Amino acid sequence: MLEIKDLKVSVDQKKILKGLSLKINKGEVHALMGPNGSGKSTLSYVLSGKDNYNIDEGSISFKNENLLNMDVDERANKGLFLAFQYPMEIPGVQTSFFLRTAINAKRKFLNLPELDALEFAKSLKTISEDLSIDPEILKRDLNLNYSGGEKKKQEILQLSMLNPDLAILDETDSGLDIDALRVVADGVNKFRSSDNAFLIITHYQRLLDYVKPDFVHIIADGNIVNSGDYSLAIELEEKGYEKMANV
Repeated sequence: MLEIKDLKVSVDQKKILKGLSLKINKGEVHALMGPNGSGKSTLSYVLSGKDNYNIDEGSISFKNENLLNMDVDERANKGLFLAFQYPMEIPGVQTSFFLRTAINAKRKFLNLPELDALEFAKSLKTISEDLSIDPEILKRDLNLNYSGGEKKKQEILQLSMLNPDLAILDETDSGLDIDALRVVADGVNKFRSSDNAFLIITHYQRLLDYVKPDFVHIIADGNIVNSGDYSLAIELEEKGYEKMANV
């Protein structure tokens, strides 16, 4: 699904990622944990195609294609999804309209017929009810005046509707109360399958208590310094980053 080899990235001539390698196969859930400034979000931005990140060395293959040759739209249409730590507010764009536009753009890219209004409404109603999302939120402007929990729930709704092959969750658990955290976790657990994969980027273990990852990686100073199974996250919670990452 995704293979990163010896990736070195800099921003404004400052080295952020320093030879990071990571392989994610179909059906796998990987968690990437690390302290502030370790390079977690930089990796998610590079994967999604954000500007101003310089690829100094290394390669990224997504579904056996060179990801670095794809623009942002192509990455999304080919099945890459990023849930932001701080989702953008878009005044004047209704949430349901945004979702329908995004889905039909992807379907057009894949040479599939667009969903008509009735098909879309039925799908949206089914999935939003399954995620316990208030239907009123779908009538509001995208993320405008949403609480932190509402924004994260809306991103899980996007994830479920767009059906990506690889979902990257960049600190999706940040600032969530326990109820919102469970909604996010339930959405991920319902969506995960043998045909897709997840990269969950987080500071803390708490989301991983609900979404059990197959692999846990610790990143420090721009590189993965420790990898293991879910027990590594538990050990990290007990010992802290300094002992576990040797930083």
